[in-house]
Amino acid sequence: MRAYSLDDVHATRKRKDSWWTVFLVDPVACRLTLLVANHTSITPNGLTRFSLILGMCSAICFAAGRLVPGALLFYLSFMVDCMDGKIARLKGTGTAFGLWLDYVGDRIRVVCCAAGLASGQYAVTGEVAYILLGAGVAVLDLFRYVNAPQMKRVREVVKENRLGRLAAVESVVAPGHVRSAEAVVAAGHVRPVEVVMPREAITPREPMRIVPFEERRPRPRGGKRPKLPRRFGRMLARRRVRSHLISGIEFHAAVFVVAPLVGRVALVPLAVASGALLLLNEVFLIYRMWLFSRVVPAAPLVEKVPRVSV
Repeated sequence: MRAYSLDDVHATRKRKDSWWTVFLVDPVACRLTLLVANHTSITPNGLTRFSLILGMCSAICFAAGRLVPGALLFYLSFMVDCMDGKIARLKGTGTAFGLWLDYVGDRIRVVCCAAGLASGQYAVTGEVAYILLGAGVAVLDLFRYVNAPQMKRVREVVKENRLGRLAAVESVVAPGHVRSAEAVVAAGHVRPVEVVMPREAITPREPMRIVPFEERRPRPRGGKRPKLPRRFGRMLARRRVRSHLISGIEFHAAVFVVAPLVGRVALVPLAVASGALLLLNEVFLIYRMWLFSRVVPAAPLVEKVPRVSV
């Protein structure tokens, strides 16, 4: 059996990940992955099942009112969940069923831990706020995981429509013939709003003008420095951190790890704050998707027409 190195394990990490995973999970998970890969024959699906078992133990601790053990078990469950993908990519033993198992296991763990946390704190305090807390955490998590694949589907459809529109226009319009394109539009074969052709690509270009040396503006030495958000984004990319700093992983960490370790007093405030930030992030992503879908309209309806002769 091949002996893997830590560099081999690092090569299996995602190109970009959440800051919680990059800074607080991967440093330990990568070394555990190395031990598992070199000294055991555990499969990725076996690690996923073990992660789910740890998650159920965490939910039981939360239901019993044991916040600290529940938080530690949830952290271990997430760490093992990060290891299964690394093992799969390292050894090439990933399966399609493993993807489904990992996805469903995550949802079961979050829902059970939310229910355990809510029921445990309600049994101790009798406050309905904890029941609402558990329901809100479960609903927000499920909405995020239902929304993500649908947004991905919309982006793929828009890209396919863009390629289809360009191919349809090229099939009835000879390249470089503006009058032919206008004739096709006038005939009703392609909707005018959906014919998007850059003017510089279909009109004769003006003669190139050579700017005298004395009229050229001197370029500032060192170039223009990028704006602060762009520099911040590049800094995050160098450290493999995603640009949106609040995702589902940070939300789970705040609710099931940080807040229980701090104490009962932090459960509701941290859950509400992290949930609000996660919801704002989802709204922002939906807004960007809406802008993207408006920029690229649907594919045109092209009828069968004779090809324009060149």
